[in-house]
Amino acid sequence: MFVQLLAAMGVLAVLTVVPGPDMAVVTKRAVSSGRQDGLRTVGGITAGLLIWGALTVVGLAAVLAASATAYTVVKLAGALYLGFLGVQALLQSRSGRSVTPAAGHAAPSGNPWRTGLVSNVLNPKIAIFYTGLLPTLAPSDLSPHLGMTLLVLIHTALTLVWLGSYVLVLAKARAFFEKPAVRRAMDRVTGVVLIGFGVKVATSQP
Repeated sequence: MFVQLLAAMGVLAVLTVVPGPDMAVVTKRAVSSGRQDGLRTVGGITAGLLIWGALTVVGLAAVLAASATAYTVVKLAGALYLGFLGVQALLQSRSGRSVTPAAGHAAPSGNPWRTGLVSNVLNPKIAIFYTGLLPTLAPSDLSPHLGMTLLVLIHTALTLVWLGSYVLVLAKARAFFEKPAVRRAMDRVTGVVLIGFGVKVATSQP
């Protein structure tokens, strides 16, 4: 069982560090509002993973993965939300609100924890990932439900550590990101990236 668990952790670690919508959302929050908002966003994302994990264990995520209509509804809602965040970042870069705190910088609107939670819960790819991949990684010595629960907790912990560390690194370099030109460039880049992820989610297939 230990070897299987170690292999599963390796696969989950690789998948965790691959950049995706969660990292883009965290980047936007951490750069615009600092470490605390960034960490709260990470907290919302990990809460979303736990929700998906619970749904997977009880079998509801499999229903979503198997239903084209349900999958389409969730993916379009997620795509629209990512697009909204992206447009918000682009407008912020043009309005000059993201210059510096001394110049009247206004933090992004909305609760950061809720932003992380919503962006994660509206990502149907996690349902596919949990119902399609995790069962193949679960240790054979454990019951299916226990094995899946263990892997969900491991993935959540890895995500928390990875994105939390990423926020701390961004916070260390915040003096650089506070420069007006850099802030505008970051808002534009993250805005385009978020819109790009929104398009990718909208055009994805189960």
